[in-house]
This record gives sequence, structure tokens and C-alpha cells, in this order.
Amino acid sequence: MDKTALSKDILKLVGGEENIEQVTHCMTRLRFNLNDNKKADKAALQKTDGVMGVMINGGQFQVIIGNDVPVVYNELVKNMKGSPEGRVSSSSADAGDKKKKNVLSSILDFISGSFTPILPAITGAGMIKGIIALLVAAGWMGTTSSTYIILSAIGDGAFYFLPIILAVSAARKLGSNMYIAAAIGAAILHPTITTLLGAGEPVTFASLPVVAATYSSSVIPIIIAVWLASYVEKAVDKVTHASLKLIIVPTVTLLVIVPLTLIAVGPIGVIVGNGLTDGISWLFDNTGLFAGLLLGGTMSLLIITGMHYALIPIMIASIATLGYDYIIPIMMVANFAQAGATFGVFLKTKNSKLKPLALSTSVTALMGITEPAMYGVNMRFKKPFIGALIGGAVGGAFLSLFKVKAYVIGGLAGLSGIPMVIGATFVYSLIGFAIGIVVAAVATYIMGFEDEPEAAAAAVPAATADANASSSNSAVIADALEAETAPKVTEDIYSPITGEVKPLSEVNDPAFSEEIMGKGFAIQPSEGRVVSPVNGTVFSLSKSGHAIGLVSDNGAEMLIHIGIDTVKLKGLHFSPKVTAGTKVSVGDLLMEFDRVEIEKAGYSTITPVIITNIAEYSSIKPGGRSAVKEQELLYTVQA
Repeated sequence: MDKTALSKDILKLVGGEENIEQVTHCMTRLRFNLNDNKKADKAALQKTDGVMGVMINGGQFQVIIGNDVPVVYNELVKNMKGSPEGRVSSSSADAGDKKKKNVLSSILDFISGSFTPILPAITGAGMIKGIIALLVAAGWMGTTSSTYIILSAIGDGAFYFLPIILAVSAARKLGSNMYIAAAIGAAILHPTITTLLGAGEPVTFASLPVVAATYSSSVIPIIIAVWLASYVEKAVDKVTHASLKLIIVPTVTLLVIVPLTLIAVGPIGVIVGNGLTDGISWLFDNTGLFAGLLLGGTMSLLIITGMHYALIPIMIASIATLGYDYIIPIMMVANFAQAGATFGVFLKTKNSKLKPLALSTSVTALMGITEPAMYGVNMRFKKPFIGALIGGAVGGAFLSLFKVKAYVIGGLAGLSGIPMVIGATFVYSLIGFAIGIVVAAVATYIMGFEDEPEAAAAAVPAATADANASSSNSAVIADALEAETAPKVTEDIYSPITGEVKPLSEVNDPAFSEEIMGKGFAIQPSEGRVVSPVNGTVFSLSKSGHAIGLVSDNGAEMLIHIGIDTVKLKGLHFSPKVTAGTKVSVGDLLMEFDRVEIEKAGYSTITPVIITNIAEYSSIKPGGRSAVKEQELLYTVQA
């Protein structure tokens, strides 16, 4: 996959840079906040090679890439003129008529946008805590050694100072000053404040009582504080003269928000956080297997909708206050069940292309990255996704029955996250995970699914899948398929038509103009003839005659698409001279068409001539002609 080309395609299809308010990424998804979701071409994005799916959840326009998302994100950033993170594009300044998100979408968007950027810090620190637990459990390190103390500080640092880290991220999401937000977090964590509130003596501020609360490792108090601070900051900024903003705005914001947090916001946040934590604990402690059955069976659905981000504050608060969490193991077993379901597809399918895809995505899901398995296989065939939900429910029920806990947050919810569950219930966690995998695989295998026939996956190039091609000479086509898999070489592509050379951007069809189907050039024909541009094989021929697929002897896969929407003519004005399987040489006549009559019928005759397996080449070099005749060099595809 050409990541640069993919990033350019995505940038165009989301409506261009001017439509992007903010973009971040998680482990597998590009997460856009767009000024207008309607300007994004969701259908074209879903068909783009390298895009596994497109979703709109919590107000975010999410483009699912998979493991390569950091590379694609970096390329996307390079193609953008301004900073993509935490900035509002110029067009959003006049977004008064922009549709408002509903309350739930806004909350989920805020939570996910605040937590996604800080996950690497939390994950890294959590993994270190898990490694420490493993080393201590194995007897390889004592708890009094200086090494243990230093490693513990590294692992605990991100969690102890989580309010500061989260304050910066939340402020960036809200568009307020990140450093004022960090100052708020630092103030409530200051050792003097911590000592004062922990002394057990009554504390007041300006005669108002300050409720004792612990803010280290807390989540909800700082989120509420930064949210309120964003309003105070904007209000003060609006009424302050430009010459005084630097002094007045941060001073007033800190003087208002920090005491307000200590007097009211903090205690309320702590009460809410403890209430959620105690509620989850009560559910798992008192309902037996029901809690795990319900949460394990619906966790993948929560992940699809993005609502799992709402669980992150609960998980962090639970570990901070109780020392353990019940939700993390359930999330892990749901991911393992997705892996099991794709493994069931691997065992069941007869399709030689689907089988390795299912196996590779199963392995990826085992590591905790489920989107390739979820969107590329399980949801695509529907029943495997149901099998994954069943596996998650049964595995979750087992974990709940034996009260399996996670003791740290770190690593993905997969094999790399196993250190999170090292503790008293470790053995039960491994059994529960295995149950999730096996049940999902067996359920998928028993339920079955509508397998793709071998021919459907390999009979025609992806770009000509709608051509309904005939295949009268299967032996010749088989040879052509073999040529496709051969190592590619630099190859000249000659013009199949006499006419004017046009860039694909001038083709009035996004599938071609956005280079979604492949790369090359278009020709505005001056004659009604199409000849072969290569020595090779006619791979497919549409029933309507408007599209011809070829494979050169060197493996270049091509599409010649005569006109736009000409499939609607149902073969009228087209006269094919070859059939699928015909061996051809440069200049052999492939098709005659009545250019004048087609245009009279209201259809453009501009003809894209593209390489559809362009990902196997490095670039395309134009032939340098603005007008060409049959058999003159059109372009060269570079190995």
C-alpha cells in the first residue's frame, strides 16, 4: 500500500483540509472532527484500497486503517498546510449554522478526544507496572531494592500526575489554553494542598469549606474543572483589552477555577467517580456470571460505537481507589473472541484468498488490535461477528463468575496486556480468555457463513468487478493470473485510442478522478476505436462493452473504461472485437464504438486508461504528449 497516495486520497475524500476541524488517531483509526460530515465521500472512502471501513460515532468521522494508521496519519499531516491537532480550520469560524451534536455524541467525542492522545503514556506506564509485578512474583526483584523503587516511580508517575496530563489533552480538545489547564492540575496536586487536605483538620477558603479529597490518579474532577475553565477563559478573554489578555486571562481563570475545584467540583467528581466504581464492583460481586455475560457479549458493540471510551475513566478510577478493575479482563476476552471468530473463518472457508486474510487478522486481534478482524472479516460475513459476541459473552461470564481482575492499566487488550491481569485470579483469566477464543471459533464454524466462491475473489480485477465479464478461455486467463503474481518490471503503456490526453482529475467520476480505482491518464477520443496498449491477455469484457480489462505479459493489470456511466447504454453503440481470454499484441483492435451517438445520448466519452494494481509499482511517468495516436507512448509504469 502506498501510504502517501492513501493519505492524499483520504484528505480529498473527507472534504479537503478546509473541512477538517481536528484529526487524531488511535491504534487503528484516523479520527476526524469535520466541519460538515456531508462533504465527506463515505462511499468512496469505503472502496479505497487500504481503508477497512468508515464510521461516524460520537460526532467523529472515523476512517479505519489498521496497524498502518500512524504512518498514514503522518503522511496526512505532511499533506496539510496547518497543524491538524487541536486547531480549528478557517471555515469553522463561520460555523454558526453547523448542526449541533446531541448531548451523548458531544460527551463521547470529548471523552474519546481527551483520552486517545494520552493512551501511549498510560499504556507505557501500565506495562512497566505489569512487568514489575511479574518480576516480583517470579522472585527476581525485591520490593526494597533501589531498582524496584525507581521502576515503580516510572510506572506510577503517569498515573499519579494523570490530572495534569489529562488536563492538557482535554484543553486541547476544547480549544482552550493547555498550559492554564496544566496549571490547574498542578495546583490541586501540589504537596502543600495534598498535605493540608490529608491532615484531617477542617479546611476553608475565604470562609467556604473545602472538602478533603484525593486528586492523584483521579479523572473526573480535572475533566470537569478544565471544561469549566474553558468557559471562564473565553468569557474573560472576550471582555479584556488585548494589551492585558496575557496577564488577566490566566490570572482570573486560575483564581476562579482552582478554588471552585477544591470547594465543589473536586468533591462532586470524586463522589461520581467512586459511585461508578462502587457500582461496577457491586455488579460483579453480586450478580455472579450475569455481569460478565452482559458486558462480554456487548463489548464489541461498544467498541464499534466508540462508547468504550466512556469506560476508561471508570477503569482508571477503579484501579486508583480499589487496586483492581473488572472491566479490563472483559474487554480483553471480547477481543480474543474476535480473534477466535476469524480463526473459525480460517478453518471454514475454502477461498484461498480469504483463508490467509482470516488467519493474519486473527493473529492481529490476539495482540489486541481488532479492527482488521472485526471489519475486514467478521462484520463482512456477519455470522462470524455473532460468533464473536457469543464467545465474548461466554468468556465474560466465566471471568465474572470467578471475579477475575486487572491490577494495572497497560498494553493493549490482547496478549501484550497479559501483565495487567497478573495477580490472585491470573489462572482464571487465562482460562476465561481461552474459552472466549474457542467458543467464538466453534460458534462461527458451526453457524457457517456465505463463503466467497474462489471465482468471485480472483476471476476479475477489483476495478472491473462490476463488468460482469465472460470467460470463454479459462486456461489463457489462468496464465494471465500467473503473470499478475510475477515480479513487476518497468513497462511502457501505449495509447489505445487517438485523442487528447487528460489527467484523471478531469474525469467526472470520483472513482477515477480521485484515483481510487488506479492511476494513469484519460483520453478524450477523436475516433471510435480501441486497440491493445500492451502485449497480453483480455482478462475481462463487460457485457455492455464499455469496459475492457487486460493483463500484460509482464503482469500490469489495466482497465480501459470507455465513457462515464456508459454502462447504462447496455451495449448500444459498442462493438467488441475480442472476448475474455483473447491473447493480444500492441495495436490489435479490441473495440469499435460510435463516439458521436454516445455523446448524443448525453454521455461523456472521456476514457480512463489506468493501472489497477498500481500498488505493486513505484510510480507512473507520463509520455509527455498532450495528444496521442493509437500505439504512441501514453505513459510508463515504473517498477
